[in-house]
Amino acid sequence: MMASSGSNQGDIFDVKRIRRLVELMNEHELAEIDLRQADQRIRLRKGGEPIVTLGTARPTIVAENPSGSAGIVPGVAAVKVDADLPVIKSPMIGTFYSSPSPETPPFVKVGDHVGPTSTVCIIEAMKVFNEIPAEVSGQVVAVLVDNGEPVEFGQPLFKIDPHK
Repeated sequence: MMASSGSNQGDIFDVKRIRRLVELMNEHELAEIDLRQADQRIRLRKGGEPIVTLGTARPTIVAENPSGSAGIVPGVAAVKVDADLPVIKSPMIGTFYSSPSPETPPFVKVGDHVGPTSTVCIIEAMKVFNEIPAEVSGQVVAVLVDNGEPVEFGQPLFKIDPHK
């Protein structure tokens, strides 16, 4: 199923929109959705390995999981950018928060540059809010966890490109 949108109603890579697309895929028993908005493109397909192909201003994202249903599964990275890129992993079990409060913007988003001491998120564990540093320098190329999601020890949270 292919759809194009000429309107500029926000980012097509918004997690809530992606989840809604996954719900529509499941509801209508679709195997694939391919959307384009200006020079952005997203393709969701059931089954297979997760992949991301980055082209010149036209990223293609295929979000999949082994169960055969499209979507984001806690504990499973739904987007694989590059296996060789450094990953910021969760140092503990807890709840992932992308910002210090619901009213403030996230600490980092895709495209932001971070340094070793940059705070990238907060993980709440036993009512203690722990600021998590990047511990690496580079550009954030993927956020692998949704705000408010539970995370496990060692779970990948962010992918960083140290060459950018």
